[in-house]
Amino acid sequence: MTVGMLAMAGGVSLAHALLLAGALFSIGIAGFLSRRNLIVMFLCTELMFQAVIIVMAAFGHWYWDFSGQVFIIFILTIAAAEAALALALVVLLHRRRATLDASAWRELRE
Repeated sequence: MTVGMLAMAGGVSLAHALLLAGALFSIGIAGFLSRRNLIVMFLCTELMFQAVIIVMAAFGHWYWDFSGQVFIIFILTIAAAEAALALALVVLLHRRRATLDASAWRELRE
């Protein structure tokens, strides 16, 4: 049974998808604001990206408009570029100071 057939059968509605996306986005925001580890902060931003993707797919399916799914491709491209850049920055920061604690990088100097 495909997702479209399941949605037509009443198994998954737009409200279910929006509640899931809201929960994922809330977990991502809470994790980003409460943690000080750079890797965990990066993973929380990826979780927020995934919540936005769920919303785009749900609205695209609900309104039978494929522009949401096309926009998902752009979001995934941005997320992949951000992942590569963030991993390089985390490795660089860990080499400079032997910690990934975000509070160690509060002051900016040369």
